[in-house]
Amino acid sequence: MSTARAERLVNLVLALLSTRQYLTSERIRGIVPGYIDATSDEAFSRMFERDKAELRDLGIPLETGRNSAFDPVEGYRIARRDYELGDVELAPDEAAAVALAVRLWDSPELTGQAQGALVKLRAAGVEVDEHAATPVEPRVHAEPAFAPLLSAVQAGRVVRFDYRRSSSPERRPRTVEPWGVVSWRARWYLVGHDRDRDAPRCFRLSRITGPVRALGRPGAVTRPQDVNLLEFVAGVGGGERDPQPVMRARLWLAEGRAAGIRRHATVVGRRAVADVDGDVVELDLWAPESAADWIAGHGPDALVLEPDVLAKAVADRWERVVQEVRR
Repeated sequence: MSTARAERLVNLVLALLSTRQYLTSERIRGIVPGYIDATSDEAFSRMFERDKAELRDLGIPLETGRNSAFDPVEGYRIARRDYELGDVELAPDEAAAVALAVRLWDSPELTGQAQGALVKLRAAGVEVDEHAATPVEPRVHAEPAFAPLLSAVQAGRVVRFDYRRSSSPERRPRTVEPWGVVSWRARWYLVGHDRDRDAPRCFRLSRITGPVRALGRPGAVTRPQDVNLLEFVAGVGGGERDPQPVMRARLWLAEGRAAGIRRHATVVGRRAVADVDGDVVELDLWAPESAADWIAGHGPDALVLEPDVLAKAVADRWERVVQEVRR
């Protein structure tokens, strides 16, 4: 988001918060710095509509209404009771979890959002120390296409990229109206409207090759209100997914631990490892390279029994963590 637009949004929020009356769009155009630069009524209308959508996406409640029955047009305001953050109470362990989540992201696009959430919690009197020491510095891995796609989603711009399907090494260009980027089963997906197929689709980021190019003007893409991105990726709405899993893995899970893996696995037996009781489970994997990161994140609570290639991949990730800690 440009500095000029950010300043305009702040001025708009302040104007709508400081009045009890509904302000018409023409009144807003005259008193909010930034709108006077609009070259025409149509340009102002497009600018104002984008700003309203941005505020709603940020969770800022806009009220519409008329000050009297004789007003010919509706106006806008922000009710302070709905805008102000309510009382937030976090236990010490919950506050620590929030701080850790903030530190997970080191990409510029998500750092700003995480820090913004932190500011809101502190304003509500919640003590969150994101600088507290942790045994291992947390990081969330994202594909190279993640940052440009997220920027395009936030700007509402069409994107174009080369994409390969699992069944073929051939790369094909895709032009997509992006709705959002979500994580499902340790993999990142782009969800949007595929212009080439004229239908909603999801694309695994690890299969996007080369640069992601943003096309057209900002604000041209709007996410449909009735689309749940996570449900879409999970299969409710279809999309581009592998018809068959790549491999079946057998793991040992410590008793009562690794709930994230258990949700996708089937228990096939019992076994003790190093005098620790646990379950032997089987699960299908569509992306072994991403699954290795996911399994390694469970530490000693998950042990890969087979296949050997997956066990080695998990061990390699543990070794890298050890090397990072020793530095």
